[in-house]
Amino acid sequence: MSGGTPQNRSREQREAMTAHSAAATRVRTGGPKDDDGPKILEHVLGWTLVVVVAMLVVQLGLL
Repeated sequence: MSGGTPQNRSREQREAMTAHSAAATRVRTGGPKDDDGPKILEHVLGWTLVVVVAMLVVQLGLL
């Protein structure tokens, strides 16, 4: 433990908490990253799904 007056210890604790809080805001949670995977493939597959669902709706006469 560092020495000093209680005010200095409180200040050091506050600074440590601030540093910890700042580091915690940058922690990744394991979600999808912005730069992974080809974006064009995602778009093509998404629109393909839309077309397939539309064809299914038309074939079943739901529209």
